[in-house]
Order: sequence, then C-alpha cells, then structure tokens
Amino acid sequence: MLINRLLISAAHKSSGKTTLSVGLCAAFRAQGKIVQAFKKGPDYIDPMWLSRACGRDCHNLDFYTMQHAEMLATLENYSKGSELSIIEGNKGLYDGLDIEGSNSNAALAQLTQTPVILVINVQGVTRGIAPLILGYQNFEPDINIAGVILNQIRGSRHESKLRAVIEHYTNVPVLGAVYHNIELQINERHLGLIPSNEAWEADHKVAQIGRLIAQQVELEKLAQIAATAPPLPQHNFVDCRITSNNKPDVRIAVARDAAFGFYYPQDFEALEAAGAKLLFFDTLQDTQLPDCDGLFIGGGFPEAKMQALEDNQLLRANIFDAIENGLPAYAECGGLMYLTRRIHWDDESHEMVGIIPADTRMYKTPQGRGYIQLTEKAQHLWPNPIDTKNPHIIPGHEFHYSALENTDNLTFAYQVVRGTGIDGQNDGIVYKNLLANYAHLRDTSANHWAQRFVEFVRNSVSSSAE
Repeated sequence: MLINRLLISAAHKSSGKTTLSVGLCAAFRAQGKIVQAFKKGPDYIDPMWLSRACGRDCHNLDFYTMQHAEMLATLENYSKGSELSIIEGNKGLYDGLDIEGSNSNAALAQLTQTPVILVINVQGVTRGIAPLILGYQNFEPDINIAGVILNQIRGSRHESKLRAVIEHYTNVPVLGAVYHNIELQINERHLGLIPSNEAWEADHKVAQIGRLIAQQVELEKLAQIAATAPPLPQHNFVDCRITSNNKPDVRIAVARDAAFGFYYPQDFEALEAAGAKLLFFDTLQDTQLPDCDGLFIGGGFPEAKMQALEDNQLLRANIFDAIENGLPAYAECGGLMYLTRRIHWDDESHEMVGIIPADTRMYKTPQGRGYIQLTEKAQHLWPNPIDTKNPHIIPGHEFHYSALENTDNLTFAYQVVRGTGIDGQNDGIVYKNLLANYAHLRDTSANHWAQRFVEFVRNSVSSSAE
C-alpha cells in the first residue's frame, strides 16, 4: 500500500520532537490535508495531543507488544483515508532496549521503509552540528535521514552559522529552523506532558503551535519527501478488531474524564469487537455509574484531582457497592489508586473508593517505570486462552510515582517476571470480580485481554440471570 509518510525522530530525548510533531500535524491539517498520527512505543499523553492536532485517533506502534506484521497492519489500516501519516518516535533515533537497536526508532524506520526527519536541539551548538549529523548518517547507512529540523534556535546569527556548517559538510537539507519560544511549550508535570484531556485550552494551544511551526518549517518540502516513501512492505496480518462484526451484548462503563484518560483507541475497538457497548462516564461529575454489566477504569492522574474525586461521595459509594455486589471490574494504575482507601501526596490525604484494602502513597521518584512482563496465576479471573506447558509471558508497561501501603492480605492474578507491579513480585489485585493492576496492558496479538474481559463480563451476566 502506498502511504505518504514521515518518521519524526531526534538525536536524543527532550529535543522537542513531540512539539514539532504536534505542530506539523496541526499545520498540515490547517492546509486542509487529512493527517494520521502514530506514536512509537507505549504512551498515552503524546497521542492525546497528536489526536487533537489531527482530529483523528493516534495509534501506537510498539516492538515490545506487537509483531512486526502487526505494526505494518496498524500503519496500513489507520492510514486509510489520510493524505499524510506522521510517526512520532520516542527517545533518540538509535536508542533502544538492546545493543543491536532491534526496537529503536531506526528499526521502525527500516521496518516501515519511512523517511526520517531528525529534530536536533541546537542550543549551545554551532560547528559541532556537522559531526553529529554525519555520525547519524553513517551509523546505519540504510536509514534514510531525509532532512533535519533545527530546534531551539537562539537568533538569526545562530541560524546562519548552523545552515552554513550543515551545507558545507553534509548533504542533508535543513527543512526548518524553529526559534526558542515559550509559546511552543506545553506545561509539564511529573509524568511528562500534561494530558490534553486535562488542558483547558488544549485546542487553542495546538492551533498556536501549528501556526508557529508553519512559519518556521518548510511544509511543502516535507510533503514532497513523504511522497517519496515506497509502498508499505507486504504482510499477512489480519486485525480481528477491524474485521469483527459482533453485535454488542454487554455494557461496560468506562471512566473517561480529567482524572482518567489513559486508554488506547485500539483497546476500545477490541472491546467493541468482542461485543461490548462502551458507556463513558465522568468520575468528577456523575453521581452514579451508567446501567452497566462491567466497569473499566484506566490510568490517569487521580492524585491531581483527588479533592474532586473525594468530594463526589455518591459515585464513590456507588462504585464500592457495585464491586462489593460482584460487578465485573478492571482497573489499571490510576484506576487502581482510585479504588484504594486513600491517596496520600505530601501533606494532603483524600478518601477514595476504598474497595481495595490498601492506601496509595505518592513519591517524588518513579516507583515503577518501563516495560513489564507478567505471568498469570491460578487466581486470575478471566477465561484462559489455549493452555500451554510453558507460562505465557504477558507484555505491558508501567509508569507510576505511587506505591501501595498498609495493605491487608491481598490475592494476586500475576507474577512479575520483569518490572515492579504492586510489590516487585506480584501485580493484579483480585477482589471478588475485580482485577486491578499497576501494569498497563494493551490488546495486541500477544495479549487479547479485551476479549477475555468481555467474555468474563458476559459469563457473569449469564450466571446472575440463572
């Protein structure tokens, strides 16, 4: 399939590629183009901004949780109907988990045969830009570094020197020179960029970034480079979420608001493909759950909204009673925190749902961070896939500044093979029909959790009807 596409990467982390990617999506969209965004790796926050900039859901491409063919299928399926696909990388172009770079941005560019635009933070750099670019070109010659965008330019003289050096020593075109400007900044907090579902003026900010990027980046040349991308490599992966025609027969309430917004769009599709009708509700405003057969509370920043969450006593009591009475429920990270007794952060402490016999304590440093691997225990609630003699490794990710304390006796669904989870050895608290873990799971070929959860909800409804 022929897809006009670019991969926006960087020399290193914190070079400004997210702001540039958001700005490019917004700028091209303002020109009337239909733009589709993708994000490499596990991430919720950057895709929220990219989705706003495009007006279409951003989708993740992740070597850790997806097959190569699955990544190609995702890129192909969601690029349909668009005129340009922009893939935002994570970290630096050659950074990755292993010394061979098998899951790096460069590996993604190679797999998808996508031209790379390298964003370089040039603060404090002049002539040194040349060996940096040459080194990146020569390190893996098969990677098509089709151009560079200079970021954090401090003045016209600085820009002129950089352009002269790059033109003299390299054959890489400069496609943009973005000046240091506080209006290009998106406020940060301890987990990174503030999620767009919480930013009061997110749409205004996206439009502002788009206008500034359009003034400083050569959009036409970028579009021309995107059009040089070859047809996407062939694959034989069939995405069941796209092909399923199941009619919804169970209702799952999903918390989606300023406190809870960490969801993958493909997971919603997988839940619907498995037969779920999703009923979204607001934990800050709604006083009771929708009429539902199951409950899903994803991740987010409940600690930032803990006063408002505590104030909504009616909903907290309603959720407690529902789970206590056997409502099938699933919670991840922030959702887990919300279901504990209290959240403590510095000198503040606020009451939460209280169905999980533990307290949540916030810390200044991450308590669990990065990719995680789990194996299931016998106590897991959901129907098991095909049994094998070897324990199936479930890939996921975690990123939490909190930990549980004052826990009573807990039952766990998972053993942690890699990562932290609840206590370094276990994750997935089981209570009645509730499963709650720090790990974020993604519905891919490695772990079709959505189908299993919907089946669990369906079985619970059938049992209660008998």
